[in-house]
This record gives sequence, C-alpha cells and structure tokens, in this order.
Amino acid sequence: MDLRHWPLYGLRLRTPRLELRLPGPELLDELASVAANGVHDPDRMPFSVAWTDGKPDEVARAVFQHLLGTVAGWSVRDWTLSLAVLHEGEVVGRQDLMGRDFGVRREAETGSWLGLPHQGRGFGTEMRAAALHLAFAGLGARYAVSAAMTDNPRSLGVSRRLGYVDDGLDTGVVRGAPVTLRRLRLDRARWEERRNVDVTVEGLDACRAEFGV
Repeated sequence: MDLRHWPLYGLRLRTPRLELRLPGPELLDELASVAANGVHDPDRMPFSVAWTDGKPDEVARAVFQHLLGTVAGWSVRDWTLSLAVLHEGEVVGRQDLMGRDFGVRREAETGSWLGLPHQGRGFGTEMRAAALHLAFAGLGARYAVSAAMTDNPRSLGVSRRLGYVDDGLDTGVVRGAPVTLRRLRLDRARWEERRNVDVTVEGLDACRAEFGV
C-alpha cells in the first residue's frame, strides 16, 4: 500500500502477544465479522452506545462503516484512531484512541472491544497498554481518560490494573433507560509508575503531525 496520502496505515503497535494497526479493507472485513459473531451477552449492554444491537450482518456493516468514517472524518483537532487488534495474525478485537484538540489539551480517551472467544485471556489489558504507550510515550499526552458502566467489572478491572483512578460519575441513556458511568483518569506520572507491558511503535514519525503534535 502506498502510504503517502494516509501514513496512518503504516503505524504499528506491538506488545508481547498482539499487533495493533489501522485495518485496510481485508482486515476491516475480518474485524466486522468478529463483531458480528458477538462481543457480549445479548441480555446486557456494556456499551454507552448500543452499536451491537441488530442482526449479525447489520452489526458487521455498522462496524465497517464506522471505521471508514473515522478515517474520512479525521482532523488534527478531532480524531479517532481505530485499530484492529491481531493475535498470531488473527483479528480478535478493536482498540480506539481518541483526541479532541489534543495538541492543546494533551488528553486522550480510549475505548475497545474483544470478540467473545478471545475474552478472559488478558488481551484487553495488553491492547489498552499499547494505546496508552502511544498516547504518553509517542504523542506526549498528559492524561488518558476512559469510562465504563458501573456494572461492567471487566472494563473497570482493566483500568484499575493500569493505574486509572476514579474521576466521578456520569449518567447516560442506553436502550432508552438511564445508566451510570464511572469516569476514570490516568496521569502521566501514574502511567510511568504502573506500566509493565513492553510496547514498541513503528511508523509514528511519518504520521505524528496528523495527531496535532
């Protein structure tokens, strides 16, 4: 692939078990299929946006279109880096890193999901650690923030293991009902104290300006 016009396709994050990268059409199709095969118990909704509601083909299409939309809508003032997560060459989930006026605020937000067969193996912590390394070590972030429903112990557990601290509560609306979200925040000093996953970054210099830094 010629990366002159969109060098973000050359960005790679690697941990001991995972590789994270912006998916081209083939990988994006795999990612959509992972989502279509399920990412949570259908009786509960762990996300603040109910994007998994719908038939499998509808979920797959929504994932495909959403990720293409993050590329089409990218600007240095408002960006979403939506990376496919691969284990031994197989797509297992998605890790997002988002910035709003990042060049000024130096604050990034994370979000992620894993396919059901790949949960419970520590991948969630490892892929979030990769995104945090990009944010802090690669882009010079001062803070990383996240949020999860108060009844989503897996997501909250990942945040706790990586050093996030409570940052208050929010109320959201999911499936027409109110839900309580716990906000979490991680500053640079605490990230440096708690980091314990080896992460390497490739291809950042070519696309650093795209993040507003």
